[in-house]
Amino acid sequence: MKFEHLLSDINGFGRFQIMIIIISFIARFTLPCHFMLGNFIAAVPSHHCDLSALDDEGVFGNLTQEQRLTVSIPVQEDGTPSSCKMFPEPQFHLLSNSNDSDLATVPCQNGWVYDNSTFKSTLATEWDLVCDQKGQNKATATIFFMGVMFGAMTFGSLSDRFGRKIMLLVSYISGMLFGIASAFSTSFIMFAALRFFTGFGITGIVIVSSVLSVEWVDIEHRKLVGVIDSLSWTFGNSMIPAIAYCVNDWRQLTIVVTSPLALAILSWRWIPESARWLIANGQFEKANFYLQQCAQMNQKQELASKITPETLSSIIVTERKDRTYSYLDLVRTPKMRRLALLTGIVWYGVASTYYGISFNITGFGLNIYLTQFVYGAIELPAKLSVYYLLDKVGRRNTEVGSLLGAGICLAINIFLPRDMSVLRTVVAVLGKGCSAASFTTVVLYSSELFPTVVRQNGMGYNSSMGRLGVSLAPLILLLDEVWRDLPQVLLCSIALLASLVARMLPETRDRCLPETIQDIEDGQTGKSLAGSQVVETTEIPLKSKANDEVEN
Repeated sequence: MKFEHLLSDINGFGRFQIMIIIISFIARFTLPCHFMLGNFIAAVPSHHCDLSALDDEGVFGNLTQEQRLTVSIPVQEDGTPSSCKMFPEPQFHLLSNSNDSDLATVPCQNGWVYDNSTFKSTLATEWDLVCDQKGQNKATATIFFMGVMFGAMTFGSLSDRFGRKIMLLVSYISGMLFGIASAFSTSFIMFAALRFFTGFGITGIVIVSSVLSVEWVDIEHRKLVGVIDSLSWTFGNSMIPAIAYCVNDWRQLTIVVTSPLALAILSWRWIPESARWLIANGQFEKANFYLQQCAQMNQKQELASKITPETLSSIIVTERKDRTYSYLDLVRTPKMRRLALLTGIVWYGVASTYYGISFNITGFGLNIYLTQFVYGAIELPAKLSVYYLLDKVGRRNTEVGSLLGAGICLAINIFLPRDMSVLRTVVAVLGKGCSAASFTTVVLYSSELFPTVVRQNGMGYNSSMGRLGVSLAPLILLLDEVWRDLPQVLLCSIALLASLVARMLPETRDRCLPETIQDIEDGQTGKSLAGSQVVETTEIPLKSKANDEVEN
């Protein structure tokens, strides 16, 4: 007996499943806020050397602020005062002669003065992370995503070993504690360390909640759950600029975007454990308890009496229940090894493309808040289209098409002249929409490809591959110093390669989730549920066929 058949009988998308989605949405909202937090807390406002010490002896007299800058700070090529250099002594002759190209300069001697009109305080203004220290400021994003990468692997493994629910609570608590603690950092090193552990903690939210939601819904509504989970990211991306606009102190902003996790912790008690995971691990009594809750909440009480621990024991009988699974199980057998390799490449390609485009969209001419809002808003139509395409053309074709679309947009921008900024921006926005669609699809698609016994391990591994792509995306963009179009060429190549690899994966539309590794190795096809009828699908091996029509 398949779990889908049992879940269909007690309503695979009722009040019980909606409760899970709503509770998960609360915590998932904080993820994009933390991912995009660096755009605001690590922002570098305009600044110049502090001149107050030069005026201790009254050498400036009655000079205006503009005149003080003229005689004390050299001018850059764009006509603005230098951010990192000053004259060792006031050059009063510059008031009548603006040529300062031959004058000696020194680094700022007494700190900096910052423009606080946009930000009350940032990491840069707190610890003077500018000029020679600006690399430390830029490193905050890399440090955070390194924590996310290691956290994904850790939570993926622990969730398959100890369960979805308990590890979700661990992620909630650790993410909130480290996030709040980072706001009270007394040094940059302390902040960087706490930021690493914040990323480590909160990454469990996305990989655990995504799998938990998918494991509790029926085949028909898996795509809806995948899109809703992805829309929580779009919602957070659109809200963070509004929050940052109202809270422009980096410490307060960090606390505000972390605080929803307190509500998530309070609501955690209503989140059920995955019945699939419990059955796969031989815990039939607990699985029966949660299935009874599901039946009652979905008003299927008449069917609840038919569910017993004895009937649940017949769902998975091909593998031992007392076995502990790990990441090694992803590569022990040939077809699992092939599946892990292909999905890992796709995740890396999706993440590199998405963030490479996100970091490189230019030409809006808007301030930082409006720009961030546009970045979030343009994902909405892309993700809504995914909801339609997942069933119409399938998971695989949606993934392949969206990656191909992103690659084509990147290729077009390679050949468009730089002075056609409006057209380049439109093409870049289309590319970001396609990359957002690919990200939405790959999360749902991957959770359907891996069997229940190692699903969290698979998602943890894939998420780590994605975070590796995120970490390397900024480095790819720095290659424009070698050749102006090299970043676009590399991102385009990555997107096209990922689309080709995605084409080699099996389709999962209208298929039961695989429960065991043996299901993958045997190439057994799931059963699709049409109403109350159970329809057997043709059995085709997982191995790729020449016509690429490979079904699981």
